[in-house]
Amino acid sequence: MVSPGKAGLLLLNLGTPRSPATSDVRAYLREFLSDPYVLDIPAPVRWLLLNLVILPFRPSRSAHAYQQIWSERGSPLLAHSEELRAKVAERLGDGVAVELAMRYGEPAIPKAIARLHAQGVTHISVFPLYPQHSAAATESSVEAARSAAAGSTVTMNTVPAFFDDARFVEAVAEAARPTLAAAAPERVVFSFHGLPERQVRKADASGRHCFASPDCCLGRRDAGINCYRAQCFATAQAVGDALAIPEEERVVAFQSRFGRERWIRPHTDRVLGELAREGVRRVAVITPGFVADCLETLEEIGIRGAAAFREHGGEQLSLAPCVNASDLWADALVSIARKSNSLIDAS
Repeated sequence: MVSPGKAGLLLLNLGTPRSPATSDVRAYLREFLSDPYVLDIPAPVRWLLLNLVILPFRPSRSAHAYQQIWSERGSPLLAHSEELRAKVAERLGDGVAVELAMRYGEPAIPKAIARLHAQGVTHISVFPLYPQHSAAATESSVEAARSAAAGSTVTMNTVPAFFDDARFVEAVAEAARPTLAAAAPERVVFSFHGLPERQVRKADASGRHCFASPDCCLGRRDAGINCYRAQCFATAQAVGDALAIPEEERVVAFQSRFGRERWIRPHTDRVLGELAREGVRRVAVITPGFVADCLETLEEIGIRGAAAFREHGGEQLSLAPCVNASDLWADALVSIARKSNSLIDAS
């Protein structure tokens, strides 16, 4: 049971630089990669890696990437997230205060919680906008929210991962349908953000299930419920079924790896190259691990991924949009939030 009083809903996404300038990207990367949930290595090693290897070189490259997707509205991720917040607030009405915060950058979590407190909120439902659960994104964001509220009288609950929620799945499918209809792809790649295998193994308390076999994550909705990789496969299965994509035309892959550590496979960039070399001419990519288009979707897949696919002999890569601030997604979000918080349910 949650405590009586006004309800608040805090929407959390990962974050974005203030601008695509190198200095702002450097500040964002410093905050992001200083998080022990993200670089879960000993603090002295993390400091050396960040300050001697990453920050001297990566900000300028990342700034160039951000410059290619920056719009008149600024950061696509922030613009879509703010529009979504407004739609959710409209649906919930005056009885629920809705705020948006980013784990890194602005709007900052402490400021968002302060705004909720100023509106008389006594209980906050924390909604991490990550469909699949991971320590690097979900647990880090929730812990930051709890730390920001420490010492106050506000109570909290956390909305669980919604990787196979029927309304979320339909919102993803509806967003992808026009792209698939226009592209007539020979293969559909479901691309999710990657994680080091070591981080995925941590979710397997038994130590016996994770990576025990090549197909250990397929169909796992019980023992693998806390496994990020298993949840990604479950999302891809549900969305593929909703879109009636033949099983033999579906591919699940993982993007955005960096460093020399072994990351979960298969890797999206390699999959795209292999498909092109095998003679596949048209692919569509759906990214149901992201609820808002961002650097990882628009630049990594839509620009670099498409160019690499063509370089290896492919003809067309079509990127389906994320759910962004669609009406179906706003409705789904409200439904998911209501299921986890009786105060919001009463709004």
